[in-house]
Amino acid sequence: MAEPSTIGTGDGFFFGPLPRVLAHRGLATDAPENTLLAFLSALAIGVTHLETDVHASADGVAVLSHDSDLARTAGMAVRIDELNFAELSGVDLGHAQTFPSLEEALNAFPEARFNLDLKSDAAVVPAVAAILRAHAVHRVLVTSFDNRRRLRAVQALPGVATSASAAPFAGALLAVKLGLVPLARRVLRDVQAVQVPERLRGVRVISPRTVRLLKAAGVEVHVWTINEPADMRRLLDLGVDGLVTDRADLALEVVREAHSREE
Repeated sequence: MAEPSTIGTGDGFFFGPLPRVLAHRGLATDAPENTLLAFLSALAIGVTHLETDVHASADGVAVLSHDSDLARTAGMAVRIDELNFAELSGVDLGHAQTFPSLEEALNAFPEARFNLDLKSDAAVVPAVAAILRAHAVHRVLVTSFDNRRRLRAVQALPGVATSASAAPFAGALLAVKLGLVPLARRVLRDVQAVQVPERLRGVRVISPRTVRLLKAAGVEVHVWTINEPADMRRLLDLGVDGLVTDRADLALEVVREAHSREE
């Protein structure tokens, strides 16, 4: 099990006990992913952290969708950035749900922490604006695969939480594999978490040693996307700080079991 975090203070993104369960696109067992219903479903069972993805509509609204197009989720051969928000909000995703804006979600769930993956350069400005209008800087984490995109958002949101993009994480991983924790700490100096798969391009990322050394470098370690209880238990035993999962319901049970064993 993970040790108590030294990162979180006040009511910020990292507030609360470890390990964290981050509901990947909400809880979509009985709701379309990345919708208000999916987020509500996760929060209703006790989740505090929601993971979601941000694109921009044609008229510059920050929209929650993992995919850049509507083919998989709505069966439509059109991109998010080819439709304005009014058109997107009229798309039926099932269960009376549609594409929400980031601002709608932040306002609908004012106590929730949101882990936001900025999927396009066009999403940065509207996402920043939505976060500021919702007064939500203290309860969001912004990240992106692209480091320049991530930095644009972070620089516009002083004090916001963030996790490492691909390039700096690769440097930090090499440093910890070489046992160079001070170098890893320098590489990760502007982030509070790393959010990674167990393996990346055939390279094992998560091991007892890398978890221990990454945490020694001053960051939380969150692993995605973990849906099997056996894998959840194994990773928690390694000391990871967070599970990004499609099955937040199962993850919460695993975390409760782990806490019960410790009592």
